[in-house]
Amino acid sequence: MTDIDVARRNKKPRLLLESERARLEEFIDSIGYSARYSDSEFEYRHVQLPKAMLKVIPRDYFDDSKGTLKLLWEEEWRGLGITQSLGWEHYEVHEPEPHILLFK
Repeated sequence: MTDIDVARRNKKPRLLLESERARLEEFIDSIGYSARYSDSEFEYRHVQLPKAMLKVIPRDYFDDSKGTLKLLWEEEWRGLGITQSLGWEHYEVHEPEPHILLFK
């Protein structure tokens, strides 16, 4: 597995409160998933979040110094409504478009 920059994550998973999760529900059907692609070592997938969704994601999911989402623990990205089979890791955030990259 590739090295994950743990400094770009919360120290431990910060689970969503029910009220936070409820505000995200309307966006779940609008989350976009790329086709899977791979290299000789890993399988990858881009996950595109609706821009409006970023306004309701808790602030402590963001890296204030970069203005982007942090690298999220599996419990965090699943809590946002992102679905993948077991074994996927969040390893990169792309801007200006709000999407994250996962690998397995």
